Amino acid sequence: MSQTVEQSFEHLAALDQRLSHRHIDLDPGGYLIIYLDTAAQLICAKHYTNIIDERGLALDPETRKPIPARKKVERTPTAVYTGRTAKEICVQLFEQPQPSPVTRLDHAAYLGREFVRAEQALCKGESYIQD
Repeated sequence: MSQTVEQSFEHLAALDQRLSHRHIDLDPGGYLIIYLDTAAQLICAKHYTNIIDERGLALDPETRKPIPARKKVERTPTAVYTGRTAKEICVQLFEQPQPSPVTRLDHAAYLGREFVRAEQALCKGESYIQD
């Protein structure tokens, strides 16, 4: 039985949605908040440090309190990366700082996917929300 193209896209979207809800271990090297600067036509990423506790929660290194995932937190980034393309920002983040602030391969793969999504949104003039 063959699927229509639309059914195939729906199946892939459902798979992607399911995978977005799986457990992931946090990167002890920190996390990045990705956003677009549409006026400058740039993909931007602010890097923040964290500590991972024995429960796997990210803690603010200064306060030692958990960093909420869904609430805006006022912190100072350790670095801000910008690029016109996903590749440009990936080169800055993974190849130029030594050592890279990203210490886990699964985190690097996730960031690469997100930078591509951000680039596509920028090129299409659409909004971008980090997954």
